Amino acid sequence: MLEEKQQTGQQHLAAFMEKLRHAAGDNLVCLAVYGSAASEDFHPDFSDLNMLCVLRDLSQSSLQSLTTAIAWWTGHRYPAPLVFSQQEIQRDTGIFPIEMLDIRRQHHVLFGENIFENLQIPMERHRYQLEHELRTKLLSLRQHYLLSAGDRKKINLLMLDSVSSFATLFRHALLTMKIDPPRARREVIEQLALKIQFDPSPFLELLQVREGKAPVESLDAQAVFARYLQAIDRVIQALDAL
Repeated sequence: MLEEKQQTGQQHLAAFMEKLRHAAGDNLVCLAVYGSAASEDFHPDFSDLNMLCVLRDLSQSSLQSLTTAIAWWTGHRYPAPLVFSQQEIQRDTGIFPIEMLDIRRQHHVLFGENIFENLQIPMERHRYQLEHELRTKLLSLRQHYLLSAGDRKKINLLMLDSVSSFATLFRHALLTMKIDPPRARREVIEQLALKIQFDPSPFLELLQVREGKAPVESLDAQAVFARYLQAIDRVIQALDAL
C-alpha cells in the first residue's frame, strides 16, 4: 500500500511538472521540492509534498496562467506551491531564515536552475525566528490539547501531526548551537537530547507510528503527551540559556 501511494505521488508530480511547464513557458525559472519531500523522511500519509516555483514575472496575468495547473494539483489534495520571483528568494532570506535554510539544505530541482545552493542566510535572524516558532507551536499544542477534552485519538493525532514540525525546529536548534545536524529526524532528536539532556522517547515513539512500524494504539496518549511537553519546554530553556 505504501509503495503504491509513493508511486502514485511520483506520477502526479511528473504530470504536474509538465502542466506547469506548459502553462508558464519561458516565465518558469525553477520548480523544486523541498523539506521532507526531498529526503528519506518522506511518508505519503503524514508528509506534505512541498513545492516551490520561481518565476521571472509575478504579474496577475502570469499568475492567472498557472491557475488551471495549480487547481489540478490541489484537486489531488496536495498543497499549492510557494511562488517567488528570483529576486525575492535572496531578499527574503532575512524574513524567512528557517524556511530558506531548509530549502538550501534539502531540496531537489525538478526543472530549471538551482538558485538555492548559494543563498546567504542571516543566522542572527534565524535564532529569533526559531525561538518564536517554538513558543508559538508550544502554545498551539497546549490549546489544542485542551480542546481535545481528553480524547485519546485526538491527542495522538495532535502529536503525530506536530512531531515533524518540532523535529525540524530541533534540527535548527542544533544549527543555532553550531552543530551540523544529521538529516534523519530520529538522529536529530537523539543528538539534541544528548546535547541538552531531555527524554527523546515520545518523539521516537511517534516517529515509529508515522513510519508504520508501530500501531497508533501502542501510544499511551496522556503519558506520551506529558513527556512531549517536557521535552519541548527543555529545548526552549536551552535556547534561552545560550
